[in-house]
Amino acid sequence: MLADRLSRIKPSPTIAVSTKAAELKAAGHDVIGLGAGEPDFDTPDHIKEAARIAMANGKTKYTAVDGIPELKQAIVDKFARENNIKTTTAEVTVGTGGKQILYNALMATVNPGDEVIIPAPYWVSYPDMVLLAEGVPVPVTCPQETSFKLTPEALDKAITPKTKWLILNSPSNPTGAGYTAAELAGLADVLRRHEHVMVMCDDMYEHLVYDDFTFATLVEVAPDLQPRTLTTNGVSKAYCMTGWRIGYACGPQPLIKAMAKIQSQSTSNPNSIAQYAAVAALNGPLDFMAANAVHFAERRNLVVDALNEIDGLDCARPDGAFYVYPSCAGVIGATRPDGKVIENDGDYVTWLLEEGGVAAVQGAAFGLEPHFRISYATSTEALKDAMVRIKKATDMLVKKS
Repeated sequence: MLADRLSRIKPSPTIAVSTKAAELKAAGHDVIGLGAGEPDFDTPDHIKEAARIAMANGKTKYTAVDGIPELKQAIVDKFARENNIKTTTAEVTVGTGGKQILYNALMATVNPGDEVIIPAPYWVSYPDMVLLAEGVPVPVTCPQETSFKLTPEALDKAITPKTKWLILNSPSNPTGAGYTAAELAGLADVLRRHEHVMVMCDDMYEHLVYDDFTFATLVEVAPDLQPRTLTTNGVSKAYCMTGWRIGYACGPQPLIKAMAKIQSQSTSNPNSIAQYAAVAALNGPLDFMAANAVHFAERRNLVVDALNEIDGLDCARPDGAFYVYPSCAGVIGATRPDGKVIENDGDYVTWLLEEGGVAAVQGAAFGLEPHFRISYATSTEALKDAMVRIKKATDMLVKKS
């Protein structure tokens, strides 16, 4: 009854964890959910006011398939102002969230057997979207020793005549690792030798960076690669607008037109009210981001420091986003009080949920084990409680000598 393509993919593990945590809470269990990548801050008032005005003015009809002119111009201005990318409204597309932008691009370009290079650990949806497009995901392991980042040598080795895309996510979900301008320049040198490879830059966490890290995107560093780069972004994370579902991108006009064609036969236009709210977001003040970043940095430090105090865990301090990706290699092979052995990171996060009431996501979902992902986009009080619970549950494990 169902299409064969469904057998190639699995439901989103991060959504599954968040759903499980919500179900347990609804059933009366004391659970702290650290699985969702969603800021706990509310959408700024000036953005909500723009939506109210749009509704009052009757902006509730169908719009152009891939974005209203006002929003496309705001995106052009944003790319010029913040990323030194010169583009036009004809080279811009707007979709129902960043996920649809990526999906449209893959569906519009990937033929059966085409390969897509995906640095691992990766956002859980990348490989499955490639599979839905009948392509071949090519994960390239980027361990903690390389700061979870793709090296030029690893990229060069992964490219074949069948390579269609490279997907770069910086700062990264799930690790928070960000590529410096110099690191992007090194990857650009490799890409120049392989002119058939297109690049998809997922910059969704651009404004969520900490300490002395400076965000850069590939086209900013290597303008000559713009004709084969899709630079994607959205308002979900930094603007605290996850539920508004607005993503966007700029890229070569033939690709942008093809993506609009896909969208015209799937969802058609993004929500009209959300589009007008996104105009206010992109054109409006950004001071709230700095205030939010202070809180996120404090939470990051709290979580990293606490995890590194737990025997068996090792957590790198990320450059951005709102995730940490600690190694749990030190607890693999440990024994639970009931005699069960922790054989992988999935067993470990199951133990954290069952014993500690903390919901995290296993590293296997992101393509690099043994790790797990924690989102610190929740209250400081909840994070403090969660760290105590994780330590207590982990200390109950009998480690191998």
